[in-house]
Amino acid sequence: MSTAQLPRRSELGSLRAPDTFWWATGIEDTFITAPHPITWRTLDEYELTGHYRRWREDLDLMASLGVKAARYGIPWHRIQPERGTWQWQHADEPLERLLELGISPQVDLVHYGLPSWIEDAYLNPDYPQHVAEYAARIAERFRGRIHWYTPLNEPRITAWYCGRLGWWPPHHRSWRGFARVMLNVAAGIQATVSALHDVDREIVAYHVDATDLYDSEEKSLAEETERRRQIVFLALDLVSGRVDERHALHGWLSGLLGSTAAIERLTEHPTPPEVIGLNLYPMFTSKRLVRDKNGKLRIRMPYTEEGLVEGVARGYHEHFRVPMMISEIATAGSVQRRLAWLDASLEAVRSLRADGVPIVGYTWWPMFALVTWAWRQGRRTVAEHLLQMGLWDLDPDLNRIPTALVEAYRSVVAPDAVSIGSLRTDPPEKT
Repeated sequence: MSTAQLPRRSELGSLRAPDTFWWATGIEDTFITAPHPITWRTLDEYELTGHYRRWREDLDLMASLGVKAARYGIPWHRIQPERGTWQWQHADEPLERLLELGISPQVDLVHYGLPSWIEDAYLNPDYPQHVAEYAARIAERFRGRIHWYTPLNEPRITAWYCGRLGWWPPHHRSWRGFARVMLNVAAGIQATVSALHDVDREIVAYHVDATDLYDSEEKSLAEETERRRQIVFLALDLVSGRVDERHALHGWLSGLLGSTAAIERLTEHPTPPEVIGLNLYPMFTSKRLVRDKNGKLRIRMPYTEEGLVEGVARGYHEHFRVPMMISEIATAGSVQRRLAWLDASLEAVRSLRADGVPIVGYTWWPMFALVTWAWRQGRRTVAEHLLQMGLWDLDPDLNRIPTALVEAYRSVVAPDAVSIGSLRTDPPEKT
């Protein structure tokens, strides 16, 4: 297995080499800067888990694992607290330290939340220009040294929480709101990728996607189940310029928007993914559609491990035919459960690679516990919202407590560890 640093864009052909594989980890970096209207709480994971205070210690722990790559989010709301005002320490200090440690950052530019000065959040008509400017400024600071950037983490989930559920700005609660947010998010991703490449053509746009496997035992929900399966790929299809009249969701989307203009603009500037990150969780990824006793559509999430990695990876491979990296994978609960999932998910990756599915890396995420999103609308303490999913646990005082997963992960990352399996794949298909 390769323990080398991540390749530049011109070197992406190396991702098809049999020994290519990158181990990584990361720190949960959800940033929701808008206060909840009742509790007035925000959701800044770096603040809640003490990472702003302990970032040096945390990055040293990361290096102790032996990983050569790390997904690392930077807080746009602190870097640019006002339009035209830049405060770089929250990018410069941790990213420089990662580079000193020999860890290639996969910079997470946007992770759900935006600076408060962007009115109406993702529906601000100037959002694509704002995010592209921010991305370009970061790329300029690290030109030639950092080459992997995630334009926006989980665009579909962003559209769901911001446009369909209304939990996060701009607080829309309809499928039309979902569609509008999704289209402007996709436009922002295209603008970001273009801006990054204007600064440095060697930058790799690492598109990280939430993953869902939908099913239903009710025949009456067959059509809706299939639509949900198509929606899973919608964000990257939009960014790739694939959503034209032939696309299964074109009519649905244009009906929600009342126009095809925004969809057509995305087809004019396609930025198809070169590497896709897959986020996988046994407690979240499987979705079952059912109707309750009143006939209302509900989504159940049965805890599912068997076939999860295989089902998601094969689906994305068939749809996009590009290299993939497991960008988030973990489970919640006891250390024993987490260890078992580490073993099972790695075995699934070995099997997939043996079958020629181009998985080129694995990221246990989060490195330590996160604070559940319910914190923002709740009243309980941070300690009561800790979700232990990491290699390290967090105690009530936010101390990092090593678990047996730390040594287990070190052992698989070690250069002399047993190979995770050879990789055989065809070159990506052009779109």
